[in-house]
Amino acid sequence: MHTRVCRIHAARDIRVETDPLPEPGPAQVIVAMAAAGICGSDLHYYHDGGFGPIRVREPMILGHEGAGVVAALGPGVTGLAVGDRVAVNPSRPCGTCSYCVEGLTTHCLNMRFYGSAMRFPHEQGLFRDKLLTDAAQCHKLSDHVTISEGACAEPLAVCLHARHMAGEVRGKRVLVTGSGPIGVLCAAVAAEAGAAEIVVTDLQDAPLEVARRMGATRTVNIAREVEAMAAYAVDKGHFDLVFECSAAAPAIHSAIAALRPQGTYVQVGVTGDVPLPVNLIVGKELCLQGTQRFRAEEFAEAVRLISSRRIDLRAMISGSFPLEQAEEAFRMAADRSRAVKVHLTFADS
Repeated sequence: MHTRVCRIHAARDIRVETDPLPEPGPAQVIVAMAAAGICGSDLHYYHDGGFGPIRVREPMILGHEGAGVVAALGPGVTGLAVGDRVAVNPSRPCGTCSYCVEGLTTHCLNMRFYGSAMRFPHEQGLFRDKLLTDAAQCHKLSDHVTISEGACAEPLAVCLHARHMAGEVRGKRVLVTGSGPIGVLCAAVAAEAGAAEIVVTDLQDAPLEVARRMGATRTVNIAREVEAMAAYAVDKGHFDLVFECSAAAPAIHSAIAALRPQGTYVQVGVTGDVPLPVNLIVGKELCLQGTQRFRAEEFAEAVRLISSRRIDLRAMISGSFPLEQAEEAFRMAADRSRAVKVHLTFADS
């Protein structure tokens, strides 16, 4: 058996190749992948060969957001059947290091994560038409949603973890800075949790329209509405909670200015070192909270919310391209004026 894969060899050098595929062993399954999302990290690998100190040092199959159909079962697999539609959890903490034992699995010292160059040899990813994986990584989708929606479970799980780290959301006034995939999903999870007000900012109209369809009560194009955020900073601030998803220094500063005293600032976006208005943070007694990745139970919750369409993700899926058009898919995914989430497809989804 063989599988077609999308593999990066160097910056701007991605190739569709064919690899052998072993038969599933005990507790393993083969998933016929149907859809897989292009993430910001995939774009960094494609455009720059990595990000920060994380570099592609050997050819690597990209992708960590995916869903498909169970095609074969290994010995001893229960709870899954051939033909089940599943979302694949890309996160595989070791379960035995000191942080895993404490329940802090997002900080696993031996984390394996599909499509990541953090380890060497690299962890090969999900941009392939057939995947051999542990059955435990597969979460069944309902028949009421598309597999493309299921492929968005990973970024939704990231935002559910951010919501968990933020504390109570119901009744709060929420600001989301940046309306890329994570920003619009933060708006969606805030709406699902009962936030009273959700304002989303960005520099582009197209993703802001998606944010409106996914729960924002107001959107602000800060390229045009340059004074809008200043109004939210009056009298020490307006918002109870910020999800900062842009990692842009101006957005970080305006978000902190717009937070009320004793508000919570959650940094979701990642970047290099940026200066912070420390006196303002101290003077308003703000809580600064980081967040990364997700726990297994949050991925399972994401699949349940997708399967019930309690969170409807269809608005954020901007386009789908067959594997052979991977370079065109990457070009569209990098164009924020017309795309939020772009998928590679391997079968009907």
